[in-house]
Amino acid sequence: MTALCLVELDGGAPADASLRALTLARSLDGEVGAVVFGDAAPEEALADCGVSDAYVIERSAVEGYAPAAWARVLAGLIADTGATAVLAAGTDRGQEVLAHLGAITGLPMAANCVQIVPDGPGMHRVVRQRWAGLLLEDAILEAPAALVTVAADAVAGVSAALPPGGATRGPASIRVHLHKPELADADLRVRAAESPAAAGGMSLATARVVVGGGRGVGGPGGFAALEELADLLGGVVGVSRVVTSEGWRPHSQQVGQTGTKITPEVYLACGISGAIQHIAGCAGARHLIAINTDSGAPILARADYAVIGDLHQVVPALVAALRARREPDAGAAGSV
Repeated sequence: MTALCLVELDGGAPADASLRALTLARSLDGEVGAVVFGDAAPEEALADCGVSDAYVIERSAVEGYAPAAWARVLAGLIADTGATAVLAAGTDRGQEVLAHLGAITGLPMAANCVQIVPDGPGMHRVVRQRWAGLLLEDAILEAPAALVTVAADAVAGVSAALPPGGATRGPASIRVHLHKPELADADLRVRAAESPAAAGGMSLATARVVVGGGRGVGGPGGFAALEELADLLGGVVGVSRVVTSEGWRPHSQQVGQTGTKITPEVYLACGISGAIQHIAGCAGARHLIAINTDSGAPILARADYAVIGDLHQVVPALVAALRARREPDAGAAGSV
């Protein structure tokens, strides 16, 4: 086994960030094994990504998100498979689990990588982002197994996760292993009280649509309309640093250099001026749409589309339009 990749799930399917990590793992030109914590592996999706083996850790063995336990499982799989690299998405979970794995095994870890290349026995050359992607650093990892988290914007688009030429392996070609690890009570001492699955299966780092709110929202109560819009679009709410500083929303929702880096298909930024630290967190969005009353706001220079207007009028209008498209036209039906 050349590489193991921790695959996070989003509604039962591989999260977009994990697809990007699988793409980088496949660039090592060897067999790739996917490690999935859940009741089953999404075999077809993993096959499309060139995965040869899926290691399923059932919920009965590790219930919920327990970072030390997940790391202990990966440490055991390194020994069992002889993997020379372990990759994970550069999400909060990916970073935390691989940091634990490095502490358990003594192996070096490189975070937010955009490239990894074998460079001789026990050597890997990596390129990683520093200063929120403002510069790239070349480094050598000298170890039996390299631990790497993949920068959220290392691979452009989910389609890049498909094998070259668009060929698929087919679910039957994946070897599925039900792995039952041996864990100590200390490994399970810390667990998450809630998870993305409990919140609808999406996290800020993996969502396809993010509706962002900044100072222009006006206060905690102003986010109700943004939450409604995010729900209609199948997305999640993100915020700027000033919002968390004011205590309006939790830090876990912050987008930016000191928050979460996002790579959605659409980022709708409402009332956000666009400080460089925030731009560093949303630069990986495929489409950026800004709603702002200030035509000179810095974020407009980065936006693909802009609405110069009051978000308190624009967002409710968007919500009404989306609901009108989803609901039957009762008036038209009654006039027939």
